[in-house]
Order: sequence, then C-alpha cells, then structure tokens
Amino acid sequence: MQASELVQEALTSRIIGAAIEVHRALGAGYHESVYANALSVALTARGITHTREHEVALYFNGIHVGQHRLDLLVEDKVVVELKAVEKLLEVHKAQTRSYLKSTKKEVGLLLNFDAPVLEMKRFVLTEDHK
Repeated sequence: MQASELVQEALTSRIIGAAIEVHRALGAGYHESVYANALSVALTARGITHTREHEVALYFNGIHVGQHRLDLLVEDKVVVELKAVEKLLEVHKAQTRSYLKSTKKEVGLLLNFDAPVLEMKRFVLTEDHK
C-alpha cells in the first residue's frame, strides 16, 4: 500500500468514526440536514477540515452544463455523500461515483443514517475511471 493510500485509509477511518458517533447519539429518523450538521460538528471536534455543500461545476464537451453540491468534501480529499433513507439504492451509489468523477477525487464515502446500524459504502475511483 502506498503512502497516499495509507493517508486516505486513515482519513476515511476518522470520518467513519465521527459518523458512528453521530449515529449512536441521534439514531435513525432525522432529516439528512440534521446528520450533516452533526457530522460537521463531530469532524470539527476531531480537527478534520471540511467544506459543506461544496459546489462543483459540470461540463460537457468543454461547456458548462450545470452544478451540483457535495454534502461534504473532507480535507479536499474525500467526497462524503449523506443519506437518510430506508435503504441505499444503486442510484445513490451511482451518484457518489459521479461526484468522484466530476471532482477527480479518488475516495468517497456514502453514509446512510436512517438505518438501525450506520450503513457505509467506500468508493475508490481508479485512474481508468477519471
């Protein structure tokens, strides 16, 4: 494992730890924005820099066609997509992968807080898919 992979692994572990703390304290049943606020508080308490609702411009054939907002961009390395849904669907996974592709970030986390146990998916975008 390369040094950059070790750093990303350690960072995603810290993010997941913060998310678990939030889920244990709040449980399921709240709106996604509540979890985003709480996770932001937990990340800040851990000294983890992040941006909420980070805007990303989308281009097609070099022409600006729209924008989307990431729930969280952590340390300018990890895209974090939050959900508060009964079950993660393929569309949620596709959304997270598209965010990785559009930001050219390698690592993403998809976190679902509306489950009895925090549901987590980790994504790694390889050079072939950027």
